[in-house]
Amino acid sequence: MMMRRIEVTVLMSLYWRERPEWLRVAMESVWGQTAVPDEVVLVLDGPVGDELKEVVKDFEERSRADEGRPQGERGPRLKVVRREQNGGLGRALNDGLRHCSHELVARMDTDDIMHADRLEQQYELMTAHPEVAASSAWVDEFINDPAHPVSTRRLPEQDPQLRRFAMGRNPLNHPAVMFRRSEVEAAGGYEDFPLFEDYWLWARMLARGCKLYNIQRPLLWFRRSADTFRRRGGWSYARNEVRFQRRLCALGLTSTACAMKNIAIRFGVRVIPNRLREWIYSKLLR
Repeated sequence: MMMRRIEVTVLMSLYWRERPEWLRVAMESVWGQTAVPDEVVLVLDGPVGDELKEVVKDFEERSRADEGRPQGERGPRLKVVRREQNGGLGRALNDGLRHCSHELVARMDTDDIMHADRLEQQYELMTAHPEVAASSAWVDEFINDPAHPVSTRRLPEQDPQLRRFAMGRNPLNHPAVMFRRSEVEAAGGYEDFPLFEDYWLWARMLARGCKLYNIQRPLLWFRRSADTFRRRGGWSYARNEVRFQRRLCALGLTSTACAMKNIAIRFGVRVIPNRLREWIYSKLLR
């Protein structure tokens, strides 16, 4: 069957705590797109263990086997970038960006699942609207079965709304983002800012005048667990929240009064018990 191939690189980062079965499902969802990406760049952020290596090897062999097929029948080319030590998401993604062949880069986490038409929808948007530097979409959050999502993470659509939204919350769902590599590089790329790598990047892009957009429908199933909210808590995260709000002020994206309000609200959310934090995210912020 002839496949539509698009000039898009899918950028993923893998580390040792990922589950092999989740990685396999995530990769299959990339290979199963209605518009097939030309390339997948998978960064191994430090040693990942034998089971994950086996999954990566399977897809490397699949990619090599496709090389002998006609252009319209090939899956994505897979590039595996191996880092000797785990350096965190920001550093891993910057390493991966250097290996991306295309201007349009789609982010994907190694435990999530793309809707079959995700890349086609975003590619059509980005090619029709060259003024958009980065786009995302809503995401369906699920725990065990993507057919039964427990919530949907909705975001505003247009750039003026997103600029206001960014004063208090992340304007793009990072696992469902497609961006122009040149615009990300011009903003300085990802920086090492644990748990704020993407939000900080969008903030710097907005400060440069870049336009953002969100497709108003879910295009990705986001795998949710207790760890999802545990990572968003603790004193370290709370301190980083304060640092982040100060940086937003320095960029001119928010006021001191707004930053103080954000800190007052969010600091408490970071240090409360995880179950209560999960309820707040699930019921009040979705």
